Amino acid sequence: MATLAQWIEGARPRTLPAAVAPVLVGTASAHALGSSDLALALLALLVALGFQVGVNFANDYSDGIRGTDEERVGPVRLVGQRLAD
Repeated sequence: MATLAQWIEGARPRTLPAAVAPVLVGTASAHALGSSDLALALLALLVALGFQVGVNFANDYSDGIRGTDEERVGPVRLVGQRLAD
């Protein structure tokens, strides 16, 4: 069974800036145009982060069922390394 630390590492936090950057650009653009809404910006940020983590886990699952990550060198993969069976 995977530990909490392994689940966090499996979410691949180093990929999260890829989800945050477009939300920041969009929020800054809206603010520059005078129509910023902090609640919508935070909601967009949460959704973007959720999508990114979800896609990371889906990719891990897909690689795990195909056996792609069995001899992986690098960050932990929960399914590929059979930690979240």
